[in-house]
Amino acid sequence: MEIDDKVYERIMEILKPLVPEGVTAGMETDLTVDLGFDSLKVMKLLEDLEDGFDISIPISILPEVRTVQDLMHQIQKLSQPGT
Repeated sequence: MEIDDKVYERIMEILKPLVPEGVTAGMETDLTVDLGFDSLKVMKLLEDLEDGFDISIPISILPEVRTVQDLMHQIQKLSQPGT
C-alpha cells in the first residue's frame, strides 16, 4: 500500500463521522458543495485531521482546499519533514 493510500484511508476514517447520512465521499467530493460543510464543520475537520496526523494545519490553506483530494495533497505536504 502506497503512502497516498494510507493518507487517503486515514482522511476518510476521520471524515466519516462528519459526512451526512446517505452521502458517499470520495477523492473528488467537494467539502462544501457535496457535503454541505459550513465553516464550523470545516474547522472541526481540520482539528480532527491535526490530531489524526499529528500535524499543525494552518488556516491559510483553506482557500486551496475544496475537495478530499486537495486535503490529501495538503496533508502530504505538511507531513513532510521540514514543513
